[in-house]
Amino acid sequence: MSILLQTDLPGLKLHARGKVRDIYAVGDALLFVATDRISAFDHILGSGIPDKGAILTQLSRFWFDFLRDVVPNHILAADFSQFPAELQPYRDQLTGRSMLVKRAQMFPVECVVRGYLSGSGWKDYLQTGGVCGIPLPKNLLESARLPEPIFTPAAKNNVGHDENISFAEMTNRVGKEAAEKLRDLTLAIYSKAEKHAGSKGLILADTKFEFGTVDGQIVLADEVLTPDSSRYWLASGYKPGGAQPSFDKQFVRDYLESIHWNKQAPAPALPEDVIVKTREKYLDAYRLITGRSGLQL
Repeated sequence: MSILLQTDLPGLKLHARGKVRDIYAVGDALLFVATDRISAFDHILGSGIPDKGAILTQLSRFWFDFLRDVVPNHILAADFSQFPAELQPYRDQLTGRSMLVKRAQMFPVECVVRGYLSGSGWKDYLQTGGVCGIPLPKNLLESARLPEPIFTPAAKNNVGHDENISFAEMTNRVGKEAAEKLRDLTLAIYSKAEKHAGSKGLILADTKFEFGTVDGQIVLADEVLTPDSSRYWLASGYKPGGAQPSFDKQFVRDYLESIHWNKQAPAPALPEDVIVKTREKYLDAYRLITGRSGLQL
């Protein structure tokens, strides 16, 4: 196991640093490096999850390739051996957890699709009888499969949670043509990904995508269908009527709730058993979805 909480790439220009990814400018391209940081309740925690960045990167690479007949993506190179000479000194930090990508003009929205009623969608349904203004049948149970997948966009916020918005509001922000294209692409991607997940014994309950444009063409960008951006459940244990065990930060959230953390900085560190269990959950998702036994490190 290896752990990388923050990159140190002297000589490269840091473009942005998110909760998980460090992004560097490399000529006309961007270098995405997925660290092993983990966040919960909008705070980066004091402990990382070993190999998490490699799992996220390699799972995204699998999905980018799997979906290439549905939508182009922003990847230029994902194998370290194909990276330019200026990146070669940083093999230890980049191998298996980084991608060189095209610079895209990103749309200011998260493209969320829900096939099941869970999370913030469930809370919205209890209050309004629908999700993001989309009416749904009465008396649905928590985690119920929806009659058909629904597109529920969100506005990107630099601080805190993204804000759910209506499709009409999305249209105001990005234009009618782009909004309709992004909605249709999102639903098409979900349809193909859900079928693949189902063939592996998983339910893809919901997920979110980010899109941008490169030379006027819409491309799929950032991460794709990872446990950080998606809700996966084991089909064999699925039972509507409550929350379902998922392949994400469940152990982390459960631990933080158990210690009654006030969800203010500084964020606590995690005990070893929570770190180990969380890593195994991420690895389980990777193995099931890709059919591969291990990571390429």
